[in-house]
Amino acid sequence: MMMEDQAAPEPSGPESPSPTARAQDKALFARVNPVAAASARLRVPSRWWGAHPVATRDCGVALVFTVLSFAAPLSRFGVQFGDLPTRDASVASVLLSLGQTLPLAVRTRWPAACLAVVGTSFAVYECLGCPPAFGSLGLYVALYSAGAHQDRFRRVVPVAATGGYVVFGVALHVLGSPEGLTDYVLYYMVLAVVWGLGVQVRGRRAQEAERRRLSAQMAIAAERSRLAGELHDVVTHHVTAMVVQAGAAQYLTESPHRLHEALDAIAGTGRHALAELRFLLGVLEATGDAAPRERAPVPGRVPDLVKQTRAGGQPVELVEDGEQPTMATGAQLTAYRVVQESLTNAVKYAAGRRTLVRLAHTPDWTDVEVTTAGTAGGAPASAAPLGGGPHVSGGRGLAGLRERVEMLGGEFTAGPCPEGGFRVHARIPAGGAV
Repeated sequence: MMMEDQAAPEPSGPESPSPTARAQDKALFARVNPVAAASARLRVPSRWWGAHPVATRDCGVALVFTVLSFAAPLSRFGVQFGDLPTRDASVASVLLSLGQTLPLAVRTRWPAACLAVVGTSFAVYECLGCPPAFGSLGLYVALYSAGAHQDRFRRVVPVAATGGYVVFGVALHVLGSPEGLTDYVLYYMVLAVVWGLGVQVRGRRAQEAERRRLSAQMAIAAERSRLAGELHDVVTHHVTAMVVQAGAAQYLTESPHRLHEALDAIAGTGRHALAELRFLLGVLEATGDAAPRERAPVPGRVPDLVKQTRAGGQPVELVEDGEQPTMATGAQLTAYRVVQESLTNAVKYAAGRRTLVRLAHTPDWTDVEVTTAGTAGGAPASAAPLGGGPHVSGGRGLAGLRERVEMLGGEFTAGPCPEGGFRVHARIPAGGAV
């Protein structure tokens, strides 16, 4: 660690401890919390081991067990069951020891075959009275691997293994083993516990995989919903403006100057729509989980939006109080969408009526209020479709705005005014999530 500090020195100062101080801190941490320090040291070889392919790791396990089976003094450390007279080592015992270790190289890919070969070798090894060997521990590894990695015939394999154990017990009894029924049952329980550990690990792994799958599905659904909301905001606003502007242009044929302005407004609206749609299509084509968030739509300017709507014939007034604080991109976009959707609804359901857009800024909040005038003494005809559930946009309009604002921790209300007209109000925190 000292060499790393010398190769990449950090600037000295009151906030940058010296290499000696850092070394002292690490030593103090190791003394105060030895368990955590040991865990930190073990994570390095664990990451190195996990970086290798499964087949490579299995071959490594098989090689280690094989070497330890013939390396003193561990070569005599192993499992012995049956208490038959022990014979000297022979070629058969060597081959049977290899039969209990080498199959571990396929314990993950073919766990049932591995268990069959290892279990048979272990049974024959014990029936011949061969001396204890480290390789006999391979039976436990094979059992664990079968419980953790076996995919097909998961119920058949334990039944077959149990049948093989019964045959093994009968063979030991015929050969004169002094073990009683209790000994056979206890050893079977030990083997069952090892199998059960593998099954438990497999279950946890499956639960984690299912959790990741559901999380990915939820992320995909949320991203689809977000993009659907963006498409709704873009298409509904611009297409509605173009329809209204085109409808008004047919009455301006006798005034070429005004007709030219109306056509320019339609063309400008179309260009804005194409630009935003092109951007959203780029988001849809982006690959990777982080790509859509990195390419989040950039909010436009509310004055430009008001100017565009006013050019389409809707009388819109903008009043802005206070100085706009530094807002997160998500908060800015939400404020823009609130004004955009409200003006779209005003053009749809209250065309030609005065609309007031008011922005009130504070260091912590931005209040967005859009009020559309109605007839004296009552709400305009637009109040019912706007305030009472789904409307032309399929319910994504005001409902989508409410979700946007509340997701940022803000407040949203929309409904008819007592004196007539319709009011949309959103209070958006300046630090909303991006």
